Amino acid sequence: MRELAAKLLDGAGALLICAGAGMGVDSGLPDFRGSEGFWRAYPPYARLGLRFEELADPRHFADDPELAWGFYGHRLELYRKTVPHEGFRLLREFGSDLPGGVRVFTSNVDGQFQAAGFGFVAEAHGSIHHLQCLAGCTADIWPAAGVTVAIAPETMRAVPPLPSCPRCGGLARPNILMFGDFSWVPDRSQAQLDELTAWRRTARDLVVVELGAGQAVPTVRRYAELASAATGALIRINPREPEIRHGRGVSIAAGALETLTALTAARPRNPAS
Repeated sequence: MRELAAKLLDGAGALLICAGAGMGVDSGLPDFRGSEGFWRAYPPYARLGLRFEELADPRHFADDPELAWGFYGHRLELYRKTVPHEGFRLLREFGSDLPGGVRVFTSNVDGQFQAAGFGFVAEAHGSIHHLQCLAGCTADIWPAAGVTVAIAPETMRAVPPLPSCPRCGGLARPNILMFGDFSWVPDRSQAQLDELTAWRRTARDLVVVELGAGQAVPTVRRYAELASAATGALIRINPREPEIRHGRGVSIAAGALETLTALTAARPRNPAS
C-alpha cells in the first residue's frame, strides 16, 4: 500500500492535505479521543468528571467564563509552544514543486500548519488564534496575538482579566466552532473555503492525502472523499480507522509521521532530478 501511495504522490499535479486531530499526535498534542484520553491530558477535568464535549460548549463563556477560558487559554498557550513534527515538512516538500501547488483543509484549530510554513490553510472549524465578541456587538474577527490567559493549574480556571472585545469591552471568545454553537462567526473560515474551492476547480491530477481524521466528527473525511471522488486518488492515513468505502483510494493503518517518513523513502526517483 505504501508503494502505491508513493506512486500516486509521484504522479500528482497538485496536492490537497486534509488533516484531523490525529495529525498533531506526533507533535505531542492530545487528540481528545474518548473521555479517558482527554482526562489523561487534563487530569483536573477528570476529577470534575467533565468531558471534552462538555467543555467545548460556548454557553460556558456566558455562564462560567473562568472555566471556559481556563480550557481554551491553556490550549492557546499549548499550541503556541508546540513545534510541528517532521511530517509537516515532508508534506510541504511533497507539494513544493507541483504545478498546482499544495493546499490544506483541516478541522484543527491549532495553527500548526501555519507554524510549519504552509501558505494556504482552510480552517473549517475556525482558529484558536483568532477571537470574536461573545455578545456579538460586531462580526469582526481579530488575531489573538499578544493575548495571554493566566490559569490556576489545580483547578484549570482562568484568572481575570479575561480577553475582551476591543469595541464594546465585553468578553471575547475564540473564533472556533464549538458544539451546539449558534454564535460562531464563520466569515474568516468561509473565505478560506471559497478560495480552496476555486483552486480545486483548476487543479489537475489532484492527489488527496488525509491524515488523522476519525469518523466521530467526519468533516475532514467527507471533504477528502469529495475532493478525490472523480479520480480515487485518496491516501488515507489513520492508525485506527483507515478504511475507504468502495476501495476508492489507498488506506494505510499507521500514524502520520511514521507513514510520511516511509512514503518519502518509497517514492520513485525521477532520473532527471
